[in-house]
Amino acid sequence: MERAAVVSGRRSPSVPECNISTSTLAFDQHFTTTAKGILLLAEIMFGMLVWILVGGTEYFHLSALCWVMFVAILCWVLTVFLFLIYLTGTHNRIPQSLCLNCSAAAVYLVTSVVDALSVNQAIRGRHNYNCWAASAFFAFLTTLCYAGSSYLSYWAWKTTQEQ
Repeated sequence: MERAAVVSGRRSPSVPECNISTSTLAFDQHFTTTAKGILLLAEIMFGMLVWILVGGTEYFHLSALCWVMFVAILCWVLTVFLFLIYLTGTHNRIPQSLCLNCSAAAVYLVTSVVDALSVNQAIRGRHNYNCWAASAFFAFLTTLCYAGSSYLSYWAWKTTQEQ
Protein backbone atom coordinates (compact mmCIF):
# COMPACT_ATOMS: atom_id res chain seq x y z
CA MET A 1 0.00 0.00 0.00
CA GLU A 2 1.57 3.26 -1.09
CA ARG A 3 1.36 6.20 1.24
CA ALA A 4 0.68 9.63 -0.11
CA ALA A 5 0.89 13.01 1.53
CA VAL A 6 -1.50 15.80 0.80
CA VAL A 7 0.41 19.02 0.20
CA SER A 8 -1.56 22.13 -0.63
CA GLY A 9 -4.44 20.15 -2.05
CA ARG A 10 -2.25 17.90 -4.24
CA ARG A 11 -1.12 14.39 -3.67
CA SER A 12 2.62 13.86 -3.68
CA PRO A 13 4.50 10.58 -3.73
CA SER A 14 5.32 9.16 -0.35
CA VAL A 15 8.59 9.97 1.29
CA PRO A 16 10.36 7.15 3.08
CA GLU A 17 10.27 7.54 6.82
CA CYS A 18 13.59 8.49 8.31
CA ASN A 19 14.51 7.84 11.87
CA ILE A 20 16.08 11.18 12.67
CA SER A 21 17.38 11.70 16.16
CA THR A 22 17.59 15.15 17.63
CA SER A 23 19.82 14.30 20.56
CA THR A 24 22.14 16.80 22.11
CA LEU A 25 25.85 16.38 22.60
CA ALA A 26 26.87 14.79 25.86
CA PHE A 27 29.96 15.66 27.84
CA ASP A 28 31.99 12.51 28.56
CA GLN A 29 33.52 13.19 31.97
CA HIS A 30 35.60 10.02 31.95
CA PHE A 31 37.15 10.42 28.49
CA THR A 32 40.19 12.28 29.82
CA THR A 33 41.05 9.28 32.03
CA THR A 34 41.14 6.82 29.11
CA ALA A 35 44.31 6.02 27.16
CA LYS A 36 42.90 7.84 24.11
CA GLY A 37 42.04 10.93 26.18
CA ILE A 38 45.45 11.01 27.86
CA LEU A 39 47.24 10.69 24.50
CA LEU A 40 45.14 13.47 22.96
CA LEU A 41 45.87 15.74 25.91
CA ALA A 42 49.59 14.92 25.61
CA GLU A 43 49.49 15.66 21.86
CA ILE A 44 47.85 19.00 22.58
CA MET A 45 50.34 19.94 25.31
CA PHE A 46 53.52 18.76 23.54
CA GLY A 47 52.38 20.10 20.17
CA MET A 48 51.65 23.46 21.76
CA LEU A 49 55.12 23.50 23.30
CA VAL A 50 56.67 22.82 19.88
CA TRP A 51 55.01 25.76 18.15
CA ILE A 52 55.42 28.09 21.13
CA LEU A 53 59.13 27.31 21.43
CA VAL A 54 59.76 27.72 17.71
CA GLY A 55 57.41 30.70 17.42
CA GLY A 56 59.30 32.58 20.13
CA THR A 57 62.44 32.63 18.00
CA GLU A 58 63.51 34.02 14.65
CA TYR A 59 62.42 30.83 12.89
CA PHE A 60 61.33 32.65 9.73
CA HIS A 61 64.99 32.88 8.64
CA LEU A 62 65.03 29.11 8.10
CA SER A 63 62.51 27.61 5.72
CA ALA A 64 62.81 24.26 7.49
CA LEU A 65 61.51 25.80 10.70
CA CYS A 66 58.67 27.46 8.80
CA TRP A 67 57.67 23.91 7.84
CA VAL A 68 57.93 22.88 11.49
CA MET A 69 55.62 25.75 12.49
CA PHE A 70 53.11 24.87 9.77
CA VAL A 71 52.89 21.21 10.78
CA ALA A 72 52.91 21.96 14.50
CA ILE A 73 50.06 24.47 14.31
CA LEU A 74 48.01 22.48 11.79
CA CYS A 75 48.22 19.25 13.78
CA TRP A 76 47.60 21.11 17.03
CA VAL A 77 44.40 22.72 15.72
CA LEU A 78 43.16 19.42 14.26
CA THR A 79 43.94 17.62 17.52
CA VAL A 80 42.05 20.19 19.58
CA PHE A 81 39.03 19.65 17.33
CA LEU A 82 39.44 15.88 17.58
CA PHE A 83 39.65 16.14 21.37
CA LEU A 84 36.40 18.13 21.42
CA ILE A 85 34.77 15.55 19.15
CA TYR A 86 35.68 12.77 21.57
CA LEU A 87 34.86 14.82 24.65
CA THR A 88 31.34 15.54 23.38
CA GLY A 89 30.72 11.98 22.18
CA THR A 90 30.39 13.05 18.56
CA HIS A 91 32.91 10.37 17.53
CA ASN A 92 30.11 7.80 17.86
CA ARG A 93 28.37 9.50 14.95
CA ILE A 94 31.37 9.91 12.62
CA PRO A 95 34.06 7.52 11.29
CA GLN A 96 37.12 6.72 13.39
CA SER A 97 40.13 9.02 13.46
CA LEU A 98 42.59 6.43 12.17
CA CYS A 99 43.55 8.41 9.05
CA LEU A 100 44.14 11.64 10.96
CA ASN A 101 46.31 9.96 13.58
CA CYS A 102 48.40 7.99 11.07
CA SER A 103 48.87 11.05 8.86
CA ALA A 104 49.79 13.24 11.80
CA ALA A 105 52.28 10.64 13.09
CA ALA A 106 54.00 10.41 9.70
CA VAL A 107 54.09 14.16 9.10
CA TYR A 108 55.20 14.86 12.67
CA LEU A 109 58.03 12.31 12.34
CA VAL A 110 59.39 14.18 9.31
CA THR A 111 58.87 17.47 11.15
CA SER A 112 60.73 16.19 14.21
CA VAL A 113 63.74 15.25 12.11
CA VAL A 114 63.68 18.61 10.29
CA ASP A 115 63.37 20.40 13.63
CA ALA A 116 66.27 18.45 15.12
CA LEU A 117 68.49 19.06 12.09
CA SER A 118 67.70 22.79 12.20
CA VAL A 119 69.11 23.15 15.72
CA ASN A 120 72.63 23.22 14.23
CA GLN A 121 71.78 26.50 12.47
CA ALA A 122 71.71 28.34 15.82
CA ILE A 123 74.58 29.31 18.11
CA ARG A 124 74.93 26.92 21.03
CA GLY A 125 73.74 28.38 24.33
CA ARG A 126 71.70 31.17 22.73
CA HIS A 127 67.96 31.63 22.99
CA ASN A 128 67.21 30.23 19.50
CA TYR A 129 69.38 27.16 20.10
CA ASN A 130 67.75 26.33 23.43
CA CYS A 131 64.22 26.83 22.09
CA TRP A 132 64.86 24.87 18.91
CA ALA A 133 66.45 21.99 20.84
CA ALA A 134 63.51 21.89 23.25
CA SER A 135 61.01 22.06 20.38
CA ALA A 136 62.76 19.13 18.66
CA PHE A 137 62.45 17.10 21.87
CA PHE A 138 58.76 17.88 22.20
CA ALA A 139 58.21 17.23 18.49
CA PHE A 140 59.53 13.69 18.97
CA LEU A 141 57.30 13.25 22.05
CA THR A 142 54.32 14.48 20.03
CA THR A 143 55.21 11.99 17.28
CA LEU A 144 55.17 9.18 19.83
CA CYS A 145 51.77 10.34 21.11
CA TYR A 146 50.32 10.39 17.58
CA ALA A 147 51.78 6.92 16.96
CA GLY A 148 50.11 5.71 20.15
CA SER A 149 46.82 7.26 19.10
CA SER A 150 47.19 5.60 15.70
CA TYR A 151 47.63 2.24 17.38
CA LEU A 152 44.57 2.77 19.59
CA SER A 153 42.49 3.92 16.61
CA TYR A 154 43.61 0.89 14.61
CA TRP A 155 42.81 -1.42 17.52
CA ALA A 156 39.34 0.12 17.91
CA TRP A 157 38.71 -0.15 14.17
CA LYS A 158 39.94 -3.76 14.05
CA THR A 159 37.75 -4.69 17.03
CA THR A 160 34.72 -3.11 15.33
CA GLN A 161 35.46 -4.95 12.08
CA GLU A 162 35.66 -8.33 13.83
CA GLN A 163 32.25 -7.92 15.50
